[in-house]
Amino acid sequence: MPTFITLFTWTEQGVHDVINTGKRATDFRNRIQAAGGAVKNIYWTMGRYDGVIVFDAPDEATAAAVMMGGCSKGNVRTETLRAFTEDEIEGVLDKIT
Repeated sequence: MPTFITLFTWTEQGVHDVINTGKRATDFRNRIQAAGGAVKNIYWTMGRYDGVIVFDAPDEATAAAVMMGGCSKGNVRTETLRAFTEDEIEGVLDKIT
C-alpha cells in the first residue's frame, strides 16, 4: 500500500481552535481507516510546518480525497508527498530506460 507524508500548516481558523487539534487527528485517523488506509503517525512540529502526518492509503486518489475532505473544514493547508520505501524505489529504478 502506498505511503504518503503530509506537511500541514494551521490556518487562522485552525490556530483559533488549536485546543481541538487532537480531536481533528482522531477524525483524520477514522477517515483514512474508513477509506482502507492507516495512519502510521502524526507529529506536531515547530518551524515552517505545524505538523506531519505519515499514512498509508490504497492509492493516490484515495489519499487525495481524504486530504481534500480534511482541508475543506478550513483548519489546515497541506502538502502531500508520495513516499517510496527502499524496495519500491528499486522497482522504480529498474524501469529507467
